[in-house]
Amino acid sequence: MRNEGLIAEYLRYLRVEKGLAQNTIAAYEADLKTLAERVERMQRDLVSLDRQDLVGILGELREEGLEDSTISRFTSSIRGFYRYLSAEEISRKDPTAFLEARRSWQTLPRVLSGEETERLISAPDLSTDEGLRDRAVLELLYASGLRVSELVGLRLEDVDLERGTVDCYGKGSKHRRTPVGRSALEYVKLYLPARQRLLGDGSSARLFVGAKRQALSRQQIWRMIKVYGRAAGIDYVTPHMLRHSFATALLEHGADLRSVQLMLGHSNISTTQIYTHVSKRRLVDSYRKFHPRS
Repeated sequence: MRNEGLIAEYLRYLRVEKGLAQNTIAAYEADLKTLAERVERMQRDLVSLDRQDLVGILGELREEGLEDSTISRFTSSIRGFYRYLSAEEISRKDPTAFLEARRSWQTLPRVLSGEETERLISAPDLSTDEGLRDRAVLELLYASGLRVSELVGLRLEDVDLERGTVDCYGKGSKHRRTPVGRSALEYVKLYLPARQRLLGDGSSARLFVGAKRQALSRQQIWRMIKVYGRAAGIDYVTPHMLRHSFATALLEHGADLRSVQLMLGHSNISTTQIYTHVSKRRLVDSYRKFHPRS
């Protein structure tokens, strides 16, 4: 509620004191609502964000396919908002003070190490139906590189346990078929009886459901991963970081860029190429850490 109130106050300021046109204010409102949605998934409030949080959000928008011009406008919108909060002494800091738009959205995505990924995926309690479901969610996200929106939209029949594939519909309702490893398939199999118990005498077309017989939402997945991240000793983790980690792991183990592009559902291979930079950076980091004369 506080986030909504802050945005409403700022829009009122733009309308009454700055005298901006209604179309301009509507554009600001759309951008700030996008920011607020991301922040709520992180279970944070707008005032608590720092520069690194904003860099992460800009990077996610870029990876999700938004045009440079759209991200530039978004950056301008949030910069004006935080300058207002700072001027009104609502916030003690302006996280956009040293935020350079183009450099920020081209920042390399954050990925989990192999050890962090294992701790995160192993965090759910497998003695409960919810834990079995959550383990299947985490395994499938990492094994397939699905976006959260694609995962929550999966139907029961979209996972082919025999062939080891997942059918999903990404941006623009584009269909793709992605291979899935044995571990993820095994946990999906273990989850299916738990799914029926969660549904009780009800039914659902969706693969992942909650105790109220409803499909899991994107917000629930975000909260789930944050909780398990804390349990695994990881300070900051998002569903998209599992997607980033999926792509980086494939390239580090010899997958070709075109194959990774197809599995991620990127329309442009230039979007996928950022993971080659991540892979190279990790190689350099390993050299500096382990070579005796580095």
